[in-house]
Amino acid sequence: MMASSYNAKEEDANHPGAANHAGAGVVKSKKPDNTAFKQQRLPAWQPILTAGTVLPAFFVIGLIFIPIGIGLYVTSNNIKEFEIDYTGANIDNPCYNCAKNFSWNSTAQCVCAVTFTLEQPFESNVFMYYGLSNFYQNHRRYVKSRDDSQLNGDRSALTNPSKECEPYRRSEGSPIAPCGAIANSLFNDTLQLYHIDSNGTLNEIPLVKKGIAWWTDKHVKFRNPGGNNNLTVAFQGTSKPVNWKKPVFELDPEDPENNGFINEDFIVWMRTAALPTFRKLYRIIQKKASTTPTLPSGKYVLNVTYNYPVLSFDGRKRMILSTISWMGGKNPFLGIAYITVGSICFFLGVVLLIIHHKYDNRNNSADIPN
Repeated sequence: MMASSYNAKEEDANHPGAANHAGAGVVKSKKPDNTAFKQQRLPAWQPILTAGTVLPAFFVIGLIFIPIGIGLYVTSNNIKEFEIDYTGANIDNPCYNCAKNFSWNSTAQCVCAVTFTLEQPFESNVFMYYGLSNFYQNHRRYVKSRDDSQLNGDRSALTNPSKECEPYRRSEGSPIAPCGAIANSLFNDTLQLYHIDSNGTLNEIPLVKKGIAWWTDKHVKFRNPGGNNNLTVAFQGTSKPVNWKKPVFELDPEDPENNGFINEDFIVWMRTAALPTFRKLYRIIQKKASTTPTLPSGKYVLNVTYNYPVLSFDGRKRMILSTISWMGGKNPFLGIAYITVGSICFFLGVVLLIIHHKYDNRNNSADIPN
């Protein structure tokens, strides 16, 4: 299409408001300025979609997405994962008595043992997670119920926590450290894993508790007030959260680098989940130096110190063992999504190719003169 000539000066000359600008009482025109932007004369590019450009695009997308999706799906399926529910909601569950009798106010510990069998050995590093269901960490008031300045070691925030922490801001007149609903609901079940060998002997599986939190959280966002030397003095004058059994400076007294606000179990919990059913990393089972599997197939016992009641809100608790790959944990969704999009594009390409071939022949026949 040929561009028509346009003279902005002529248009301005014929405009009523252009004459006698200096005259008094002249009403200013509401016409937009004669610029390329306001008059919509900016240069633009618009693609012309033809069969020669659209059809190859559909086929190329399909041929690229389908193999990628298959690779992602196969990789996800190669990840080994085992999950066991130890909520104790059913009477035949070993943790039934603990679940029924335990509450936040309970002082005595309740321990239960869950036996399970691994059908396949787990190679390389194995990651142990705890999972919760029907727990809405994404609630607006719950997410805001924390004081990041306090968690970063600010002494003024330690003695005067943010009002966002209410009603878990003070206890018996003393400021709560750490304050807020997130910290108050810290997951505190203790999980121990044992392997039963052929002789029936219980062999404890070593669980690594460090390295489970994000590096930025551990070294940037969370800090103890006054360093890590004497936390008892640093947290003097504060009170523990209402639902906690012990103060924050006793989370891991044997390891100063994993105690107080920089305790990795605490840091992992403070990173809230987006969905009501979630899992959080609990421990790492490191690969053995020998050729034996990290977790050989056979019978195992999970010892649970039941400290976290969930039946009051119809929740569920589970323990997950999983390996990982270059794409992370087991999640077939991404592979399925790639395969689906690629298949749809390839199918649409075939349909449009048939339609184009059919009607293009008709048009060519109509152009032939009698």
